[in-house]
Amino acid sequence: MHRYLVVANQTLGSQELRDLISERVAHGPAEFWLVVPATQVSDLASIAALPPMPVVGGVPTISAPPEEARRLAQAKLQATLKELAAAGATAGGEVCDPDPMRAVEDALGRQEFDEIIVSTLPARLSRWLHQDLPARLGRKFHLPVTHVAAKDV
Repeated sequence: MHRYLVVANQTLGSQELRDLISERVAHGPAEFWLVVPATQVSDLASIAALPPMPVVGGVPTISAPPEEARRLAQAKLQATLKELAAAGATAGGEVCDPDPMRAVEDALGRQEFDEIIVSTLPARLSRWLHQDLPARLGRKFHLPVTHVAAKDV
């Protein structure tokens, strides 16, 4: 059985990621572990893409406690796990460290995987791609890394 480590947050429910998981399932027995970094609310693309609005005293910022980031990530994870189960995929997952490198390292410290799948926003919006996350994961962990980018946010 092939074991896949999936790293995603905002794109967890994207059609592109679902299609890739379906392809892996079609190739034979597969198990998926979803790692969902608890991305700070202020770093989410839907918020980051808003144009700055001048206000007295500067530009407004949207702040939220770390618990809110974990709550949002947990809701995405639960919804995706239900979808995958309904599609016949064997999957589990966890909300973890906001840093995707640390999140992957933690998961690999507890389990073995055959491949890492990184799901990102489109290149124009993706912080993970700007940080070269897929290549960095491959270099550090010596596993094949597949990158899938969502077309829509």
